[in-house]
Amino acid sequence: MGTLSIDRATVEAVVRQVVAERLAAPARTPASALTVHVSARHMHLSREDMDELFGPGRELTVDRPLYQPGNFAAKETVTLIGPRSRLIPNLRILGPLRKQSQIELAFTDAILLGLDVPVRLSGDVDGTPGAVVMGPNGVVELKRGVIRAAIHGHMNPAEAAQHGVQQGDLMKLRVAGPATVVFERVHVRVDPSSRLNVHMDTDEANACALHAATGFELFR
Repeated sequence: MGTLSIDRATVEAVVRQVVAERLAAPARTPASALTVHVSARHMHLSREDMDELFGPGRELTVDRPLYQPGNFAAKETVTLIGPRSRLIPNLRILGPLRKQSQIELAFTDAILLGLDVPVRLSGDVDGTPGAVVMGPNGVVELKRGVIRAAIHGHMNPAEAAQHGVQQGDLMKLRVAGPATVVFERVHVRVDPSSRLNVHMDTDEANACALHAATGFELFR
């Protein structure tokens, strides 16, 4: 049987073509790892309410940074007072300060406080109940701003593109484990500074046994 011979020029041409195809291929950005965190009850404060509760000019003191860049749990806490003087003490403040004050509770927290609290996205407080907030320096009576935060996913534009979604879309989250649950209305929140992360409240975390979860899947 004869030996097949390939001349040097042919070999070089094939190598050049392969190299050119590799260089022309678009780089693939690896998908960001999905994290799911519990967002326990907390409060966001405006500058005006911060001054009233803690004293004029006071600033929040960072206790620990949160997963999303620029956000932190503060050392400062307040007491939340609901109807018939029901109390939630040591309600944690999250920073930085915002344009308007807002309180985020789980459903069981709202029952404890005696409030009928709607599920809303952060910042959507029209038509929501208020509460009395007591700090070390004073008391603020909020006319509105108490919500149960809807389960939501933070992501930056590149991560949103990888998932084929945009601001305001709804996704599904599958939490695998001993109590596998699929959450069907996960609101997409896109911001250049965000990291891929889903926030759920303590009731939702208990329902899916988040502490023992074996995997997460975020999908359309």
